[in-house]
Amino acid sequence: MTKQQRGSSRQAEDNGAWVAGEVAGCQFHDARLGKRLGSLLHQLGGSIGGTIPLACQDWANTKAAYRFLSNDDVDEQAILAGHFQATRDRAQASAGPLLILQDTTEFSFKRDKPELVGFKGVTHSRRDKAGRPQPHTTCGILMHSSLAVTTQGLPLGLCAIKFWSRQKFKGTAALKRKINPTRVPIEEKESVKWLLNLRQSTALIDDPRRCVHIGDRESDIYELFSLADELGTCFLVRTCNDRLAGDGDHTIADEMADVRVQGLHRVEFRDERGQPCQATLELRYRQIGVLPPIGKQQSYPALELTVLHAQERDAPAGRAPLQWKLITNLPVRSKAEAIEKIDWYAMRWKIETFHKILKSGCRAEDSRLQTADRLTNLISIYCILSWRIFWLTMLGRVAPGSSPGDAFTKDELAVLDRLSPKTSTPELVPRTLSHYAIQLAKLGGYLARKNDPPPGNLVMWRGLTRLTDIVLGMQLAAETCG
Repeated sequence: MTKQQRGSSRQAEDNGAWVAGEVAGCQFHDARLGKRLGSLLHQLGGSIGGTIPLACQDWANTKAAYRFLSNDDVDEQAILAGHFQATRDRAQASAGPLLILQDTTEFSFKRDKPELVGFKGVTHSRRDKAGRPQPHTTCGILMHSSLAVTTQGLPLGLCAIKFWSRQKFKGTAALKRKINPTRVPIEEKESVKWLLNLRQSTALIDDPRRCVHIGDRESDIYELFSLADELGTCFLVRTCNDRLAGDGDHTIADEMADVRVQGLHRVEFRDERGQPCQATLELRYRQIGVLPPIGKQQSYPALELTVLHAQERDAPAGRAPLQWKLITNLPVRSKAEAIEKIDWYAMRWKIETFHKILKSGCRAEDSRLQTADRLTNLISIYCILSWRIFWLTMLGRVAPGSSPGDAFTKDELAVLDRLSPKTSTPELVPRTLSHYAIQLAKLGGYLARKNDPPPGNLVMWRGLTRLTDIVLGMQLAAETCG
């Protein structure tokens, strides 16, 4: 065994704690597949954004990685089974409501045989020297994920995931042009993903009333409302449909038009140019009897739901006013509860951040694997790594006083201590998780100036990659000098 291999082996043992927790619940038919998954997490985690050969370093490990990803006994559910269980354990160890954020993202690839991945269409994103558009075929995979976060924004992990291609639901759009879309069975639409993930997430957490499933306007589906009522869980979604209400002779909009302003809420945000802005929202809320669409009234019951509208008052010229129309089966009896639900829905952006890490940090769309099965297996591994980056970033903000050992190994802490600026009174330097998170971010380019915001995911994943290399070098040097 070479010195580099011995260093890598020691590093694997040192980092084994967090990886072991994410793969412990995996039950592969062959135990060697579980070991290989752990090795891949080590290797890819030490080279975030790099290729498989770069992460594996030699042909033997690279070939083993390719064999694992193409194995018929390996799929996304088998890879993520351990992570799902770890998510459940973290959820049980936390207190308060759990926000289950659902959203869909799409991974695009260019392949000579797009049918092996999933045909998307022909685009004209490039031009030749004469300026004429050059068509090329694109292919892709869609992923619908459910991310569990606390009300403070700490991501606890994924609790459901689905992959598919457009080919699976080919013809649904044409069918909806011929008949009323509400009469197309939900099982024949891509929208079924919302129901499948809701059911899987609720079963995993095993505490339905504690879960609040949050989705954007795409999730405004009556079947989802009905399923949540059946399972005894909660939902909070942004609406895009004006549904029938009361006895069916009017709509939700008609009832909300009669509701007076019940409170004001000031929010801070950034506009499209990234400039800080403030807005005052007028809050209106009411519990309303909501009816299913006419074509589904024989299949689904009427529900008592709460409708919450937040409309910006005196929006400035040149910018569209902020407007959120939310619907939930949670009670809203006061201004404080209305603001709480708005804050919870604002957490939905966390899953967009998770997808950004997956694509920009792990560079999932740069993979050259040729088939959908292999790509989904690799993306599933990247999902675990993306969660860890996001978790490290948010843990330093949400629980800055936590033990550093919750996030870093002994060798990593030793390196970060060596890299910390020397002070005349080192005993006064706080050795909290927040301190080490900032030191890690500095490795990724974070300046840590007085008025800088907390470090973000970009500097964290850069810092993790550099830290891995430094720890490996330290371990090799220790063996050489020892």
